[in-house]
Amino acid sequence: MGLFSFLKEAGQKLFGKEVKAAEAATADPAKKAEADRAAATAIENYVQTLGLKITAFTVTFDTATGIAKVYGVADDQETKEKAILAAGNVEGVAGVDDQMTVSIAAPAAQFYTVVKGDTLSKIAKQFYGNANEYMRIFDANKPMLTHPDKIYPGQNLRIPSK
Repeated sequence: MGLFSFLKEAGQKLFGKEVKAAEAATADPAKKAEADRAAATAIENYVQTLGLKITAFTVTFDTATGIAKVYGVADDQETKEKAILAAGNVEGVAGVDDQMTVSIAAPAAQFYTVVKGDTLSKIAKQFYGNANEYMRIFDANKPMLTHPDKIYPGQNLRIPSK
């Protein structure tokens, strides 16, 4: 559990105009609450489309801070980490407050933020000493990643231990 930081300006574009408007003008509490719930629902739906096995998965979102809180019970540590990354790699999300638990405990993986010029091979060389281990990182980030060449600056990735 904890707060994970993400680049708010990078990621999947899930939020509609009403959420963006609420970020700019939070004076009306009813509109803000409606926008918060719309954003939370968009994140929940996105994570659910990834097919991750999480019981009672729910999200709350605060448009003013850009913080998403994720709740639920993941089957394992890997699934929990993928859900956190999926929720955080959404444009408009500055952080994810992890309130999830796991059915089967395991050591946590490292997270890495992609910078300009990075490739999965370069990241694999940095963490494993072998650029050819890039598929290990790719596989650890499926289904969020659909192709090894489709990463972007600001995206956070799971780096499994050696």
